[in-house]
Order: sequence, then structure tokens, then C-alpha cells
Amino acid sequence: MGNITERRFDTEAIHGGQVPDPTTLSRGVAVYRTSSFVFKSAEHASNLFNLKEPGNIYARLGHPTNAVLEDRISILEGGAASVTAASGTAAIFNTVITIAKAGDEIVSASNLYGGTYTLFDAIFPDLGITTKFVDVRDPKSFGRAITAKTKLLYLETIGNPGLDVADIPAIAEVARKHHLPLVVDGTFTTPYLLKTIDLGANIVVNSLTKWLGGHGSAIGGIVTDAGNFDWSDPKFTLFNEPDKNYHGLRWAADLSPEQKKVAFALRNRCVPLRNIGACLSPDNAWIFLQGIESLHVRMPLHSSNAQAVAEHLAKHPKAAWVRFPGLKGDPSYSVAARLLKKGYGGMVVFGVKGGRDAGQKFIESLELFSHLANVGDAKSLAIHPASTTHSQLSEEQQVEGGITPDLVRLSIGLESIDDIIADLDQGLAQI
Repeated sequence: MGNITERRFDTEAIHGGQVPDPTTLSRGVAVYRTSSFVFKSAEHASNLFNLKEPGNIYARLGHPTNAVLEDRISILEGGAASVTAASGTAAIFNTVITIAKAGDEIVSASNLYGGTYTLFDAIFPDLGITTKFVDVRDPKSFGRAITAKTKLLYLETIGNPGLDVADIPAIAEVARKHHLPLVVDGTFTTPYLLKTIDLGANIVVNSLTKWLGGHGSAIGGIVTDAGNFDWSDPKFTLFNEPDKNYHGLRWAADLSPEQKKVAFALRNRCVPLRNIGACLSPDNAWIFLQGIESLHVRMPLHSSNAQAVAEHLAKHPKAAWVRFPGLKGDPSYSVAARLLKKGYGGMVVFGVKGGRDAGQKFIESLELFSHLANVGDAKSLAIHPASTTHSQLSEEQQVEGGITPDLVRLSIGLESIDDIIADLDQGLAQI
């Protein structure tokens, strides 16, 4: 790119993290289908295992195809280092156990994807890590829930499925006051719509399965270390006491200055990814790279189509209510209008008059929309969360997360907006 040192988002989505292969001169990213890599010598092998030099060891720990994806997401998020995982849920699990251990607490927004809520509410407590759930609409609620045992704050940029938008700058201020890392799930916005690190996030998790991949063709996750958090505070014992997982290394003390900047990413890779093994396959990494190349083209259309759907449903006599961050009058509109300058995302949720039975009839009547458990596809998708994606939550937990029995979740795709609206109308006409 000549003397250009900082390239635009659209360009980095296509070129970031990759140059033509120096050996083959291949322009496209190569998929290396190998489990392991040859060492040049015994000293080389030892240096790799002891973090004295970078390089490939074993595909569970790192992989050259995945490395292109990791570097590209780091560039797009404005972070320092990223680590891929087999799924978004694996990325979340690895993130939490990189920071917290038995006896620790996390403070999380309550409006979470059902799988994340269950992980925090039912699985982590069995490992000795407890979660205090708070109302994301009240940033100060995070501060009130913090104790001496708290190790991180957690939220989603746009809650799934209630679509409340988090005031990240306000919550980041709480995190800084208490010197705690703010972990943000940016799946519903992607870095195209919202660069959360610029707003104060320290760690960003994304499901690659959704808009980043964009075509419902693979499952994967990624976590990005902003490189802006100081882990030397003694309360972060996993970073300051000798780690028996890795030769007694103290992640906040024994690394080089450059490595300390990404101490979280290094521990995430070297401990949970290496030892639990939820790694991303290189073929899936390649699939996600193809999707990311068109992210900047797709996201504006997802957002504009969703805006049109929300405005249409807001006037529809069979819609009891509609939630979309870009609707004036939506409870999250003031926060969304301040933070989301490039679009409000591709999700719309609404209540069908007639309740759960009417909602089921509506979903079964759709023809263009696919009834399945995913979001962020090029195709339009629909589901009833209370009976599916969030069915493991109690009724009280569902209400706390903004999930009512009549709620229908729509992931708006890239089809003609006229065809999308026509399908919604004919589906509602069946009620």
C-alpha cells in the first residue's frame, strides 16, 4: 500500500493479516491441513514451548491459517491479539477461566444469549465461579454488585434477544474505577458497527458463526485482547502467582514487556485452549475469512432491511409491540443513537397479538424466513426464544432477560426488502 500506514476498515476486512505466500506466491489464504509442525532443532522446539520465540507447535495451540483470521479480527477490532476457538461459547468459557477460578465472582448483564446465561448460572457455579446478574439498562448496577471477589464485568453490545443496547462507555467507567476488565460480547454488532475497544472494552468476544462468517456455514468463536489492561494487580491471582499449568510462569511478571501487553491472550492460548482443546479447524477459519471480506458490504444492508422491517411491524395491527434499537421511542434508542453511527444491526423482535400460540402459527406460516436456531445469516431467520434458545431459563429468568412468551426473534437477511415484508405480512395474515 505504498506509504499508507493506516488502512480503512473496508480494506482491512479484505487484506488484514495476510500477504501473498512468500513461497508459492498464492494470493488466497492457504488452508494448511496439518496437525503438527516440524522443529528446526531441539533448541527451536524448547524456545517455542517456553515462549522465547513465536511459531507453530501443534494445531490445537495455534495454526497459520487461523493466525490470518486472528490477525484480521485484531486489526478490525483495534486490539492487540486474538485467539480463535471452536465456537463462540468455547471462546466465552475460555475467557472466563483465563481470569477467574474457584471462589471468584463475575458481574454480568442479565440480558444474555440463553447458552451464555446457562454457562454463568448453572455450569460455572459447579466450578466454584459465581455470577451476579444485573440490569444492563442501569450502568451503576454493575458497581453495586462488585465485591472483593469480582474478577470481571461482562455484557453483550446488544442483548440477545431483548435487544437492549449496553451503554458501554458508562459501564467501562465502572470497570476502570474498580480496576476490573470489561469483557464485551460484540457478536450482534461486529466491529463494523461498533468498535467496543474504543469505548473502553478490555476483551471482546465474537461468535464467528454469525455476521462475521455471514452465511451459516461453520461454527467458531474468537476472543480479542485489547492490550490495554494491567494484570499486575495481586487480586488477579492467575496472573500473579506461579502457574502450574505453565512451568510456574507468572503471566503479569515474568513475560517480556511486549508479551505482558497481551498477557490475557497468551494465557488464554497456553492454558484453556492448549489443555481443554476447543480449537478451531483451519477449514472453518478459511470459511470465516471469506465471509469477513464482505462484512462491510453486508452489515449496512442487514441494518437497513431490519430498520424497514421494524418500522413496518410497528404499524402492523397484529404486532403487539416491536423492539429495534433504531426505532425512535425504543427504550434503547437514546443509547443506540449515540453509539451506533453506522446502523442498528440486523435483529428485530416483536410480540404477536394472541400470545404464544399465535406466534407459533406465525412462524410455521413463514415461507421465505427459515425457522432455525441461528442469527446473522445472509438468509432471513425466525425463532421463538422462550420455547427454544432460552427454554433452559426459568420464567423469572426469561422475564429478567427481556424474554416474553409472545416474543418472536427475527434475524433479517439480505433478500429484497419487499420480499421480506411480503413474507411477514402473509405469515401474520394466517393468525
